[in-house]
Amino acid sequence: MSNQTVTMEVPAKKVGYGQAMAIISMLFFVFGFVTWLNGALIQFFEIVCELNVSQSLLVTFAFYLAYLFLSIPSSYILEKTGFKNGMSIGLGIIALGSLVFIPAANARSYPMFLTGLFIQGGGLSLLQTAVNPYASIIGPKESAAKRISIMGICNKVAGALAPIILGVILLSGAEELKGKIAAATDPVVKAGLLDNLASRVIGPYTVIAIVLLILAVLLKKSSLPEIDTNEEDAATAAATVGKTSIFQFPHLLLGVLCIFVYVGVEVMAGDVIGSYGKSMGMSLDQTKYFTSFTLVAMLAGYIIGIITIPKYLSAQKSLLICAALGIVFTVLAYTKTGFSAVTCIALLGLANSLMWPAIFPMAIDGLGKFTKTGSALLVMGIVGGAVLPQVYSGMFNKESMFSFLYSPNIDFRHAFLYCMLPCYLYILFYAVAGHKIGKKQLVTA
Repeated sequence: MSNQTVTMEVPAKKVGYGQAMAIISMLFFVFGFVTWLNGALIQFFEIVCELNVSQSLLVTFAFYLAYLFLSIPSSYILEKTGFKNGMSIGLGIIALGSLVFIPAANARSYPMFLTGLFIQGGGLSLLQTAVNPYASIIGPKESAAKRISIMGICNKVAGALAPIILGVILLSGAEELKGKIAAATDPVVKAGLLDNLASRVIGPYTVIAIVLLILAVLLKKSSLPEIDTNEEDAATAAATVGKTSIFQFPHLLLGVLCIFVYVGVEVMAGDVIGSYGKSMGMSLDQTKYFTSFTLVAMLAGYIIGIITIPKYLSAQKSLLICAALGIVFTVLAYTKTGFSAVTCIALLGLANSLMWPAIFPMAIDGLGKFTKTGSALLVMGIVGGAVLPQVYSGMFNKESMFSFLYSPNIDFRHAFLYCMLPCYLYILFYAVAGHKIGKKQLVTA
């Protein structure tokens, strides 16, 4: 990690550290906006494609599954293209996935929608593989978590706006329309209502695609500095001597698992909160905004991080506190009902807020020439966002792909507790001890 700090600060200042930060912040806004549209899409597709909860959660499965398959290839792409060009290509791929929504809406084809989401996830895996280490190493190591917290504000502002904007466009009057669709006895009339609702997605996703393509061109022409993660200073070279494989860094591998469970709980708190509320009898007109509540809580957490890191809190201590909060709010959500339970789930956004900014720099610390590959593995861990919601639904729904977990004695409340609590306990372990394993040589070098 120290080598990137030395090699980056000089070139970054030549073009303007502030300018580089502004560009990266814009990219964090983009993938925050695209990612958190899924909360509204889940409820939208339930109506348009006539799905149950488990089927609608395939939205997150398809989107985050792309990270599993495409993160490692992304590291090879970045080796060839460099960080800046890789970011530009990532934006173009996300735009392509957005355009797939047009024929998908016209055909009202759920598999085609899922294909578009998978392509979007592929573009984001490339973008995140480049952006996250860039943000971590563009300045001093001690303030890496603070920088990513600043980026996180852009990400979560976008995330809070996305479901509200898309919810207003796609789900306006949805409860009334849902009643009309259910009451329609003529198949032609019912199909017409569903087709008309499906067409609402075309306009916003066309606009998204156009904006992304414009940003891709502007980014390619920008003066964003390239960085070289293959050069090592004496300290990092000593720490990585004899290392021939990324799998020789235990703190990184444990960090990948930590990212996996962290993204899983983040997606559960943001995207599942709506279906959780509906399971308690709340109307769609209420639940369509619940994702934004979680994102507002995350935004508050990022602001706290900017104020406190590194002056008052280290990245390690902030992760420990957040993990403890996650445990508390998860247990409270289980014990409460109605809006009190939903509020506790939304407050998990606060608990989750500083986890990524802490885990990512801690996990890539000291990787030197292995940084791109290590970053790719960490981004691959984002697939946790695909897996955990399916595990959750499988516990109480026989029709889930994880139906082997089904038990008649488990309802959605128990399933939420059983999914979330072990994840937060592991994150607590990583904060206390996991990030240190295998790093003795980094300290003594």
